[in-house]
Amino acid sequence: MFIVGLTGGLATGKSTVLSIFRDNDIAVIDADEVARKVLEPGTKAWKELRQYFGEGLLYPDGKVNRLKLGEIVFDDIEKRRKLNAITHPRIQRAMMSMAIMYFFSGHKYIVMEVPLLFETGKMLTFMHKIITVVCEDHQQLERLCKRNDLSEVVAKKRISCQMPLEQKVARSHFVIDNSGDIASTVHQTECIIRLLRRSKFTWYFRVIILIGFLSIAFGAANIISNLFSNKT
Repeated sequence: MFIVGLTGGLATGKSTVLSIFRDNDIAVIDADEVARKVLEPGTKAWKELRQYFGEGLLYPDGKVNRLKLGEIVFDDIEKRRKLNAITHPRIQRAMMSMAIMYFFSGHKYIVMEVPLLFETGKMLTFMHKIITVVCEDHQQLERLCKRNDLSEVVAKKRISCQMPLEQKVARSHFVIDNSGDIASTVHQTECIIRLLRRSKFTWYFRVIILIGFLSIAFGAANIISNLFSNKT
């Protein structure tokens, strides 16, 4: 099994492409869904977030108001760093745990959506192929304004905070242009699916998994050995 990273810019259509993979019976991991689970009321991340940002960040039912959170951290680099420190490691661990589950379920490959794949760089090692979803600049701006109810000024500022799409494209194996209609996006995605199905690159992730489990096994063995040594 191998991992395909799916990334792109804000509002370029990553979720649309991910749903096409899902519709084609491809195992997918949605970073947005994982992030929501990580921040569910009562979790450690939720408690840390509430303690740092305060109760005003929460809806009456206790769930995190993610739009408000985005507004808070956008213009404050220290708060943004704190948010990333609380959430990113947990999200990454959860995503890799899901990947391991798919590994043992016999999937040939999985598609993992990682919006800041290039910006953080922490998960690039695990990616065999990378797909970047793009669209025309004016479409990205319009979609982001509509989706998040933002002014053009704020939307442009948020887009500028991420790596330019041109740089992401240059580092990707595949590019999906989501500027046209849905039929065009489906066609491009299904062409990539056919190419990925022919890939024979399966050993890399297996080696990573094997090393991980051996490390856990040896660690457990050492603990048990130490326990028995202490008793004698």
